[in-house]
Amino acid sequence: MTNPIAPPPGKSVEIPITVRFGDTDPYGVVYFASYFRYCHQGIEEFFRHLGLAPQEIFRNTEEGFGLPIVEASCSFHKPVRYGESLRLAVYIMQARSKVLTFGFYFYPSEGDALIAHGEATLVAIDRSWQSRSLPDELRQVLQPYVPPLQHS
Repeated sequence: MTNPIAPPPGKSVEIPITVRFGDTDPYGVVYFASYFRYCHQGIEEFFRHLGLAPQEIFRNTEEGFGLPIVEASCSFHKPVRYGESLRLAVYIMQARSKVLTFGFYFYPSEGDALIAHGEATLVAIDRSWQSRSLPDELRQVLQPYVPPLQHS
């Protein structure tokens, strides 16, 4: 059986995820909300991989800049249980002047059978919570990970 979801386009950052007891429901299967926590962890590690401090990206009080998540989704293909290990591939689906959309692919630690996939959209805001352009410094660092034709 082939996967209906294409592999991550372009460059991605992979991080390991270990399923903890608190990540699971009463049946021992990863609870859906845990995937969103994994996705956020993936974004943090993506920024760290690029040499950026996540705490200065999500909320930078000195520059009056923030990057909250405004939309997120996830589709689940296979159950995952307590104690299992996953690989999370994090990539940029889209980068626009004020918006970043990250994609997430969850795989078992060994193999390429897709377990889940999702996305999260972040919008740049200023001190008054109004949208603003992404800082030029951030755009430059992200550039090698932005898919072709998405450099607006």
